[in-house]
Amino acid sequence: MSPDGAPGRIVLLTTSHRVAPGLLSWPAWQALRTADRVLCADGAHPQLPYLRDAGVAVAETAPTAPDLVDACAGGRTVVVVASGEGEPLLTDGLARLAGSGRVRMPELELLPASYDLPGARLLDLVQVMDRIRRECPWSSRQTHEGLAKYGIEEAYELVEAIEDGDRDELREELGDVLLQVVFHARIAEEDPDAPFSVDDVAGGIVAKLIHRHPHVFGDARATTPEEVKEHWLRTKAVEKRRSSVTEGVPLGQPGLALAAKLSSRARTAGLDVPLPQGEGVGYELLALAARAEATGVDPEAALRAAARAYRDAIRGAEGLGGA
Repeated sequence: MSPDGAPGRIVLLTTSHRVAPGLLSWPAWQALRTADRVLCADGAHPQLPYLRDAGVAVAETAPTAPDLVDACAGGRTVVVVASGEGEPLLTDGLARLAGSGRVRMPELELLPASYDLPGARLLDLVQVMDRIRRECPWSSRQTHEGLAKYGIEEAYELVEAIEDGDRDELREELGDVLLQVVFHARIAEEDPDAPFSVDDVAGGIVAKLIHRHPHVFGDARATTPEEVKEHWLRTKAVEKRRSSVTEGVPLGQPGLALAAKLSSRARTAGLDVPLPQGEGVGYELLALAARAEATGVDPEAALRAAARAYRDAIRGAEGLGGA
């Protein structure tokens, strides 16, 4: 490189594999079209066919850092289409050259050509799950029935993370719950009679959310949480066409939650149904759960909080202190 020449410019062009190839930003296309040279070390890079279709000449080569600096001599611009790893060897080499102080370095620009959209990492999860289902001896044999217990466990662990206020644990447990959804959807793809995919699952909940939020996606009005709940219950009743407000209440859920849910359904429907009278702690708990629900208290959460306090008291009596 001539010491009197302008150092030129290196543009490291990064792309996301989660965005369809060829969908690049306008600054990226400008850089590609005006560059003196465009280089790419990966001959199988998914962007290459689209760049060439657009008339961009791309040389398949893996230059060293000194080679790249020399290629920019005389004020030339070289665009490097980075691989998925981001060309760490090349950038490390450029950093060493710059740190040596013996080389007049070109201007270095990192130019993202495409960005991940919110939720893009979900595509990675679907791909990883697909491979695990095909290649893992344990995962490939799992069924909906066999995984059911894990769904319950993960849901409880999520609730515990919420109640603990642990943000790191919350993020992890949300991931575990999400895994259950993706795992079941992947298994469902293999059903010979009624297959469906994770896209069908997502599409169904999207349609449901839009339909049950006419105040957001339609002309209905709702200015309070109570009005929103009325919209939700009204549209849900039309969708389900249930003959009883008790339909759809899972009887296998914890007892206090079941009692509170039944009480809520009856109260919301305007049904004045006296609580059954009977002897024993079950009827007493039913009355307590109904009273808690009527005053806006989740009896399950309240009992868990009290139980945690009791656990701490037990540990204190053992000389262990709180958890």
